[in-house]
Amino acid sequence: MAMCTADVLPTGWDSTVRIREQDSQRIVMDTMGRMAAPRYKLLVDTFASEIRSGRLAAGARLPTHRALAARDGIAVVTATRVYAELEAMGLVSREQGRGTFVRDMTVPAGHGIDQQVVAKDAVDLSFNYPSLPGQADLLRQAMREVAAAGDLDSLLRYQPHRGRPQDRASIARHLRRRGMTTDAGRIAIAGGAQHGLAVTVMATLNAGDVVAVDALTYPGFKVLADAFRLDLEPIPATTDGPDFDALEKLCATRPVRAIYTMPTLHNPLGWVMSAADRTRLIKIARQYGSLIIEDASYAFLVEDPPPPLAASAPDITVYVSGFSKSIATGLRVGYVVAPPGTLPPLERAIRATTWNTPALTTAIACRWLDDGTADQLEAQKRGDAKARQAIAGQELAGLPLVSHPSSYFTWLPLPDDARADRLTATLARQRISVSTAEPYTTSTHTPQALRLALGSTDLDRLRSTLRTVRQVVLEDALI
Repeated sequence: MAMCTADVLPTGWDSTVRIREQDSQRIVMDTMGRMAAPRYKLLVDTFASEIRSGRLAAGARLPTHRALAARDGIAVVTATRVYAELEAMGLVSREQGRGTFVRDMTVPAGHGIDQQVVAKDAVDLSFNYPSLPGQADLLRQAMREVAAAGDLDSLLRYQPHRGRPQDRASIARHLRRRGMTTDAGRIAIAGGAQHGLAVTVMATLNAGDVVAVDALTYPGFKVLADAFRLDLEPIPATTDGPDFDALEKLCATRPVRAIYTMPTLHNPLGWVMSAADRTRLIKIARQYGSLIIEDASYAFLVEDPPPPLAASAPDITVYVSGFSKSIATGLRVGYVVAPPGTLPPLERAIRATTWNTPALTTAIACRWLDDGTADQLEAQKRGDAKARQAIAGQELAGLPLVSHPSSYFTWLPLPDDARADRLTATLARQRISVSTAEPYTTSTHTPQALRLALGSTDLDRLRSTLRTVRQVVLEDALI
């Protein structure tokens, strides 16, 4: 794959914009006598104007820090500051060992947790909302049954903050079928798994706490970390899971308060952590006094996985999951299984954020847990995901896919000289929405890759869409 590798300066560059080092930090007066910005800001503004106008093309590589400093007579530290401001503005991306590149401004920056509006005639491969035929009929029947129940009036009242005892007992029975025995008293019902993660962070962590996370991780946790000012430390990945040597080294050098992990069907890489690796993770957490936050949102897709971390280490693990993926995305019911000592602050966090999860949706979800509907839907979705992965394997043959055979997403690493934002823009023009690696990345290096969600369109359209994705990737390699 070839691309523009020449160092590029904005067209029309002249001496009036070049900056002498003695002026770079000086506040000067303009011709009207008004206070002007530092002179290095002129360089930032000129780059920004050229990028936004398209005169600096998407994917163009900018001069190295030293080259920019030499051309404009400024210090390297000032050139670094220029690029840092451009990156903060979302105009460029810096890649360790490769340089600074112009972002494609036609691509929304927020794929991932910041879901973008996708046109009605577009295919959404950036977000998963898997649905099965007949789910609407199931909901209609469940609502009739709830309406005929004797305690309908109680659903109109405030509920206990952690949920009604009978609903928490339903979730406990459901977890036992997943190999995790827990008492209903350790369960708190939340408004979906994301809310469960949010109240977990509120209850157990403080601003500045160090949290170990995978170098590629769920974007929703990154958003929470930013909101609550957590210090995320990325752990490199192996082919089968986290690099535990790196994790242990981190814990030995920094006070790691918590470890956020997805041991059963990692998002976005699809791994399932082995039993031996789970044992080692728990050992590291115990040795260094770290809390484990176990995200099991996609665990239902894996048949016969090793037991959850929370089953082996319930005293140091907070287990978070929900029913949006396994039952229906609109059914915002999740839950947290927590060590007893964290339950009071967890309850306060639920009270502060939502008071209680809506009783009607909780009643429907728990009814389905008790009558076997949830187990049936999970089994059907495992089969559906396998069918979609098979299609992905066929239509993306020859490309280096990273995925689990029953996952609703696949990770597509790109060649070293590819540009994910350029591919994303090309696909967007063909009415296909995909996500780059950026929302998932916690390290300073963002890999060139695409994350393809497979669960949001019918099988025939998925097949033709993935065929287009493959064609675009291969054509880009010839540029």
